[in-house]
Amino acid sequence: KMFAYLTKKIGMPNSTKLKSIAWNQEKGWIACGGEDNLLKVIKLESGKGEGGGNLSMNQTLSGHSGAVDIIVWNENYQKLTTSDEKGLIIVWMVHKGQWFEEMINNRNKSIVKDMKWTSNGEKICIVYEDGAVIVGSVEGNRLWGKELDHEISHIEWSPDCKLILFGTPKGEVVVHDYVGNFLFNVKLFCFQDSVPDSSLADLQWFESSRVGYSYRHIDKKGGALCIAYKSGKIQLMNHEQDDYPIAFDTKLTIEKVRWNPNGNVLAVSGVIVDGYDKKAVVNFYNNIGDHLRTLRVPSSSGIIDALSWEGFGLRMCLAVDSAIIFVNIQPNYLWAYFNNTLVFAFQKPDKNDMTVVFWDSVVNEKHVRTMKGLLHIKAAGEYCVIVSELEDSKNEYILILSNAVGCPVESKIININPRYVVMNTTHVIVCSDDIVYFWQYRSQYSQSISLESDKKKRAGKESAFHIEEI
Repeated sequence: KMFAYLTKKIGMPNSTKLKSIAWNQEKGWIACGGEDNLLKVIKLESGKGEGGGNLSMNQTLSGHSGAVDIIVWNENYQKLTTSDEKGLIIVWMVHKGQWFEEMINNRNKSIVKDMKWTSNGEKICIVYEDGAVIVGSVEGNRLWGKELDHEISHIEWSPDCKLILFGTPKGEVVVHDYVGNFLFNVKLFCFQDSVPDSSLADLQWFESSRVGYSYRHIDKKGGALCIAYKSGKIQLMNHEQDDYPIAFDTKLTIEKVRWNPNGNVLAVSGVIVDGYDKKAVVNFYNNIGDHLRTLRVPSSSGIIDALSWEGFGLRMCLAVDSAIIFVNIQPNYLWAYFNNTLVFAFQKPDKNDMTVVFWDSVVNEKHVRTMKGLLHIKAAGEYCVIVSELEDSKNEYILILSNAVGCPVESKIININPRYVVMNTTHVIVCSDDIVYFWQYRSQYSQSISLESDKKKRAGKESAFHIEEI
């Protein structure tokens, strides 16, 4: 689970309604666009904290002649690309703290429905409502163009820049190669007979090159490609031909979805209908579809028009009516306290394993361990238990009983998914969705069982049962 709460609100001049927003994860700039040609780039004075104080940047960009409804950042080259309702596209660059027009493009035939940069920032794909596709380079050169025989509503690049996914208004997702050749249609397991009965709301493929510090193990069985529908259905896939995707129903009318910078939390903005009222919410899910939190957002229109994560993954900005609303995210950190020792875990950038720190708060000493697939840390009395998924094994998990300096005392291997773990001074209890496992690691009258020599005493110290056996 996690906690999310609203912290700060910035209103737009003349109460101009916002349509789009994007937070630059490298530099912290926030670009927002809206009606009446509105386009602003702002930056909070404080990069961290409760939403920042004053603005260190607040520039209005002129050039559009309609509502600015699409904003995308090129993080590698630090360029801003915007499009308005009349089809005008502008690429902006920053020089000495000021934003200037670098390139302008207007096809004058159809409106822009979506545009995305590749993960390396070298190419941009622009899709138009009439089925036209244009791919250009970061230098402004047109690489290729194509007229598809169907309308397009969304576009997404694969993380390796070799595939392009096109979403249609009918909900289909079509895969092409990087030069526009058709390959296949994505199988949509979230619908009966793989035929969508709803329009596409969003299409997002998490790209991991900028993963920062994480406070949770990222489940490798989870999805990275998110296909979201207006009807509330979501399909999470490991890759474009995943035959075992994760499908679930959010019960929302979905507007937008966005992965956090680590790819382990998916934010879904949408509408809940409560009687005659429409209520705007953001639902948070992990990458295997588990619901983490629902955040209600005040909105006179009942809609969140856009949302974006900041680079640390601890804040979000929402475009709501005529204001930017900031959200603080408090992850469910992996930590415990026992025997004057704080044990906590985090994942460093570009590392697959988690760093586990045992900090003695009395003598101020630290002992550092590393572990792959870390899921839980619990503690009681003189010990803590660390639960992780065994590497290169199917459905096997290990419970490691450790002392205050991180030295293993005893371990158990189990084959149930440890969704919930609790611990007291004698027992560790692990639960999956339907099985309860308990391990008596210490008797009430003796030292740790691992130090007992009598094998008869050790027998029967762990057990499991199905909940229907109660």
